Amino acid sequence: MSNTIKIDASLADDALRLQIEASCKQMEQNFSDGFYSKITVFRHWSKHNPELSGKIARPSAYRWYLRRELFKLARRGAEITIECSRRRIDLSSPKLLELLDETDFDLTRKKVFLFGPERSELSIARLEHYTGTRAEDFQRYVLLTNYNMHMEAFAARFPDCVRPFRDDVQMPTYHHKDTRNRGISIVNIGVGPSNAKNFTDHLAVLRPDAMLMVGHCAGVRNHQDIGDFVLASGYMRGDHILDVALPPSVPISPSFQLNRALAAVLDESGQRYRIGAVYTTADRNWELTLKRTMDDLRASRSIAVDMESATVAANGFRYRIPSATLLCVSDKPLHGQPKLPGAAKAFYDDSKRKHIDIAVTAIESIKKRFPDGLPNSDIRGPGEALLGGPSDSSGN
Repeated sequence: MSNTIKIDASLADDALRLQIEASCKQMEQNFSDGFYSKITVFRHWSKHNPELSGKIARPSAYRWYLRRELFKLARRGAEITIECSRRRIDLSSPKLLELLDETDFDLTRKKVFLFGPERSELSIARLEHYTGTRAEDFQRYVLLTNYNMHMEAFAARFPDCVRPFRDDVQMPTYHHKDTRNRGISIVNIGVGPSNAKNFTDHLAVLRPDAMLMVGHCAGVRNHQDIGDFVLASGYMRGDHILDVALPPSVPISPSFQLNRALAAVLDESGQRYRIGAVYTTADRNWELTLKRTMDDLRASRSIAVDMESATVAANGFRYRIPSATLLCVSDKPLHGQPKLPGAAKAFYDDSKRKHIDIAVTAIESIKKRFPDGLPNSDIRGPGEALLGGPSDSSGN
């Protein structure tokens, strides 16, 4: 019996959703049977490239996303066909790296899905290895941190969250689950831009609606105090880890809507904060090469220094994921307040729950205002992937 499915765009909404649900189950069955699924979309309104197709791996990991995007396309009148495709590639195959090579891969070229099936499958496997949790448990909104205390504060707020199934994971992850993956996940990605790039490279295949970096920073302005918050309005990419993939001249800014929500919560709770550029460095001991760092800080007019925010934002831009940064000033080395054990512990104990509460409250407000995901037209180009997110009109 053929398992080819044609989505009937003439169905009423409830019936259409049921058919899309059945299609997702069939794609998952194909994957279990050792095959990728192929989605073909014919868009009668497109003059230049009406028919597009792409192969899907591990559809259960982002079923919520497929449901949403296929429904939008069908409602616009697209003809959608889903069928069993070629056999899956063994992730241990020597050919795998050739299939994964993205050196000359054009992420903006029009296609059905941003990533090929081999890339998706490998990234999902690595996510599960790093986090000790299932890819299916990841929620649409993801907090990134590099402190266990933020993990503890998250667990205290959501005691029923899903936790790693083993203890020795590299990037511990908790998931506060909600229907259709509308909850919040938090990941301890560790310290530094390399970790930030590594994790967000793989997270991108799950197509989250938002990434929010929740971390600490060095305040570099006179009128900042320990415990003040920082919202990034832009980034100085002093980490240089993505310079080849994304030229440093490309402007990177956080999601306006995420920043707006964060600022509203900070204002309502009476917290002190500043908005400005964040300087991200790959050098944990940047204070030891102060002259070079100060040249960058003056040129960028940055208000804070950290080691992950610009990397997360740059990869969010590359992969079309809205992102923002909520930092808290933990030290002021330029003003005689370096991070020392006693003061640091007192700061951590005082700030950790407040930090998480602000981030979670802002995301809850975003979920109410944008139930179909954050608009992301500002990080999308004219020839984007078809299944591209909430603002995709599929009109190219």
